[in-house]
Amino acid sequence: MLQRRRGTGFRHAAEVFGRARRRSAPVAAAVIGLATLLGCEPRESPEVTIGVAFETLQTEYWVASFDAFRDELSERGFGVREAVADGSADRQLDQVHALIGMGVDGLVIAPKDATTVVPMILAANRAQVPIVLYNRPPAANEGQSVTVVADNYKLARATVEYMIDRAREGGVDCKALVLIGDLADQNAIARRDGFEDAVAAHPDVVEVVARIPTEWSQEKALAGMTNSLLAHPEINFVFSSSDFLFPSVVSALEAAGKYHPVGDPGHVLLGGFDGDSMAYRMLVEGYLDADGVQDVFFECTASIDALLATRRGESPPPIVNDPGFVIHQGNLEEMAPRMWGARVALAAAAAADQGDDPPGDSEPPPEAPL
Repeated sequence: MLQRRRGTGFRHAAEVFGRARRRSAPVAAAVIGLATLLGCEPRESPEVTIGVAFETLQTEYWVASFDAFRDELSERGFGVREAVADGSADRQLDQVHALIGMGVDGLVIAPKDATTVVPMILAANRAQVPIVLYNRPPAANEGQSVTVVADNYKLARATVEYMIDRAREGGVDCKALVLIGDLADQNAIARRDGFEDAVAAHPDVVEVVARIPTEWSQEKALAGMTNSLLAHPEINFVFSSSDFLFPSVVSALEAAGKYHPVGDPGHVLLGGFDGDSMAYRMLVEGYLDADGVQDVFFECTASIDALLATRRGESPPPIVNDPGFVIHQGNLEEMAPRMWGARVALAAAAAADQGDDPPGDSEPPPEAPL
């Protein structure tokens, strides 16, 4: 259905997006081992070189973030040393030690989880290298670091409250399903809590009839959605804790005959969290009501600013929250230029029109969300 309507929606989206700042296509998600740490520097030797170490590039969010750091650092005239650990915390620790040994002036780390990053923080502290954690906060530890992360609770709650407001305006009695992430992930917990507190405040409008623990697995999401729609055919409100799971959501809704655009009598109120390219396409085509968007560009700039402040001897706060924003059918034209997934989607559409491979086509399929 998306494919059949895609042309008109994307022509309109391209016009809306024309004034937005263009960024380079996302970097390919090649596996970069310790022996092949990459250096990307301007021709003249930079005064400041930053090490950027990501645990993975296996979703659009991580690729867009990696690309944003590369662009921002280049624009500031800084050198960059890059490493991707391909899902291995041990490899990432080795890479961080290597970056420190290369004499980087600061570190940005997107860690695998809250605990495995602690030795990296302590290693950076011993070497007196400022360190910022991107998107995932650490477990309690004695080290000094700054974390730049979306306010997952507030953004999830705001997204769900927007959906509830639309239901109330339409006089719809909602039976809700929520897809919950991996509860070992603090971001997943915060998103779940934001959803739960939003619906608890409006018992006259929405009742939760299905809670699906996905552990960030497409297979579990699809099975849970399919079974829940069979057991509760009255479900008309779905919130996914990550846009990463939308392929499973759409598949299950289509199989149940419940995937219809906004305004159709059979439309299921649908919301998500992240701001990826599929969410953008679903907004443009009219199937998605709202999405909580992590502001990649804010987070990137805030991370670099925190590193520089620490180098100057200042003490930035340990947590810098990205408030993000809720994009929906009512503000799509206004907010699309700030949505990282919109940039990815339009770059892919432009590449397809020119007969090129869309950015990211060489990447392996996503296996875990942000």
